[in-house]
Amino acid sequence: MTADYSRRVRRYHACLRSALAALLLTIFTGCSDTTVDTTNSEPPPPAPPPVLNFTAIPDQNSTELTEKFASLATHLSNALGITFNYIPARDYQASVEMFRNGDAQLAWFGGLTGVQAREAVPGARAIAQGDTDPVYFSYFIAHKSAGLTPGEDFPKDISALRFTFGSESSTSGRLMPEFFIRDATGKGPMDFFTQPVGFSGSHDKTVELVESGQYQLGAVNYKVYDRRVKEGSTDPEAAKVVWKTPPYADYNWTAHPDIEMLFGQGFTDKLQSALIAIDDASLLSALPRDRLIPATNEEFEGIRAVAKQLEMIR
Repeated sequence: MTADYSRRVRRYHACLRSALAALLLTIFTGCSDTTVDTTNSEPPPPAPPPVLNFTAIPDQNSTELTEKFASLATHLSNALGITFNYIPARDYQASVEMFRNGDAQLAWFGGLTGVQAREAVPGARAIAQGDTDPVYFSYFIAHKSAGLTPGEDFPKDISALRFTFGSESSTSGRLMPEFFIRDATGKGPMDFFTQPVGFSGSHDKTVELVESGQYQLGAVNYKVYDRRVKEGSTDPEAAKVVWKTPPYADYNWTAHPDIEMLFGQGFTDKLQSALIAIDDASLLSALPRDRLIPATNEEFEGIRAVAKQLEMIR
């Protein structure tokens, strides 16, 4: 190989390296040029404001509850400047699960479901209750065929009757009636009654089942029974009140601790004030209550104690 040939080869490789370097520079410069210029772009749209979802135990007709809670949602939305949205619950335990999972940040609970929800969510607060809720009670109602007469004492000679509770998680339709049955007889309902005990699922259904004679005796929320009699949908002679239980604390609005994170510190207190300030009974017709008063977790310690005794909470 001659020296001249070697020089030509070296020049060729040098040119090749220069061309390759130029090509790479062009590629990287082009990529840099195609970088999106964000200096003049539109800012991203603001995130939609959070919505406060609330639910309630379905202790009455679900369709009617949805219609009635819509009015309350509108009122609270206007009063507090955020959107309130009512989400119906399939049953009592579904309302507790929605609260536990954070799908609802506010719920209208019975005494038992409220205790269950607050046990499941540390920091949850009972914030409001109806003015009648600190002194609540249940009725034992009987079909006329049972031959029972009203009295102040727990009814005797009822063990052979067909008996139904309401929902399994109802305070006034199951928890406290069961407590009083045990207290009066020394036996649980399943042992005391000689026929299988029923669970109707709601207070309205309990009244209907007793009035029709499918069950001869049932435990029911006194407000639901009185409302049905007043409306004319229940004949008080066909389904007669035979016993009124001793009083206990019951329904309440319970607030999830997520409210403070979503809507700002102190919002739970504002919500409590807005609920208590309602002076239009029609807005509370889904409850139904004429007005609301403050509530605290401590007021439901009696319910909590009974629930633990009956192993309905751990």
